[in-house]
Amino acid sequence: MSHTHLGSAALDRMPAIADADMSAEQKAVMDEIAAGPRGRIGGPFIPLMRSPDLMNRVQKVGEYLRFHNTVGLRNSEFAVLIVARHWGQPIEWAIHRTIAEREGVLPATCDAIAQGRRPDAMTADETLIYDTLEELRANRCLSDVTYDRVRQRFGEQGVIDMVAHYGYYSLLAMTMNVARTALPEGTEGVAGLKAFPG
Repeated sequence: MSHTHLGSAALDRMPAIADADMSAEQKAVMDEIAAGPRGRIGGPFIPLMRSPDLMNRVQKVGEYLRFHNTVGLRNSEFAVLIVARHWGQPIEWAIHRTIAEREGVLPATCDAIAQGRRPDAMTADETLIYDTLEELRANRCLSDVTYDRVRQRFGEQGVIDMVAHYGYYSLLAMTMNVARTALPEGTEGVAGLKAFPG
C-alpha cells in the first residue's frame, strides 16, 4: 500500500483550524495545552482538535509517556520510531527521529528501521525494545520470555509504559494517516519514510 499522499499539505483532509474558527471548547483545550510542556501543538493534534474533549484526554496520556515515562527519553523515542515505521507515518517519524538522534540513537539505526530492517548495532535497551515491539505487533501479545526480559529491565510499570507507548503512538499514527496530516514546517528535510515496494 502506498502512503505517498501522507504528509502533503495539498491533500490534508483536516488542516489546522484558524483561531477565529475554533469553538470555545477547542480554544480552552488549546490554551491548556499551550501552557504545558509541549507549548502550542501541531501534528496529530490538528485533526484530533475535531474532538476536543478526546484530544485533551489523549494529550495527557502523551504528556506522561513523553515526559514522565519509566523507560527514559532515549528509549521512548526509539520506541516511537518503531511504531512510526509499523504505520508508515512520516510526521511521527520526522518529529521523533530528530529527538531520538539528539538523545543518542545512531543515524544508521534510524536508517535501518526506516528501511524495514533490523538494525545491526543496537544497544541492549534498543534490542530489548525492538524485540518487544516487533513481537507485540506480530503476535498481539508477549511471550513469557519477552515479558520477563522487559520486567527485569524496566519493572512492571515499565512493561505497562512500553505497551502504552505502542498503543498511544499507534493511535496518533492512525489519526494522521486517516487525516493525511501535512508535515510540520521544518521537518521536510528529515530523512523520512518511504512506502515499501509492492
